[in-house]
Amino acid sequence: MHTVLTPAVLDAERHYYGRAYPTTPEAPESEPLGDQEIEFIESRDSFYFATITENGWPYLQHRGGPCGFIRVLGPHQIGFADYGGNRQLISAGSISRQDRVALFMMDYPNRERVKLLGHAKVHDAREHPELAEKVTPPGGHGAKVERIFIIDILSYDWNCPKFITPRFTAAEIKATTAPLQQRIADLEAKIAALGGTP
Repeated sequence: MHTVLTPAVLDAERHYYGRAYPTTPEAPESEPLGDQEIEFIESRDSFYFATITENGWPYLQHRGGPCGFIRVLGPHQIGFADYGGNRQLISAGSISRQDRVALFMMDYPNRERVKLLGHAKVHDAREHPELAEKVTPPGGHGAKVERIFIIDILSYDWNCPKFITPRFTAAEIKATTAPLQQRIADLEAKIAALGGTP
């Protein structure tokens, strides 16, 4: 994430810790996604998405969908479909003026997180039906794709798991407790067969 290690950041590091991370003067080339990153990204059901408004304010929102709604389109590119929501279009409008974005992807059960930086474009799905088809999640969504977000990844970074509280979805809890529920049902059936009351 050398992209964000600006002179002001390095000054702050030296002020508080007496040292700064080493950086290279050249602009970094785009860092390709590896197998681990691709698997992680395509198994997410949500992420946090930061853009910059044209008047300079950071804007952060939560994006969600079925697992796999974020599509890896290549070693340097990801995309996702956008549907009709509150119709504010703050992210889409901001990207039309400033294409720099940041994504924060969480895996709460496994206490993992990945930060990504990139340049984004928003395409009208009516003008790019073939692209809309590429980013539609497996099994569909049930709604019409209105826009397509394409992000060219500049860099990414895996973060420390410290202080990530494990959290689980209802589906994950159901899958984990299914064997226990089955065991309870089996035991209740045996008790009933013996003439007892479960």
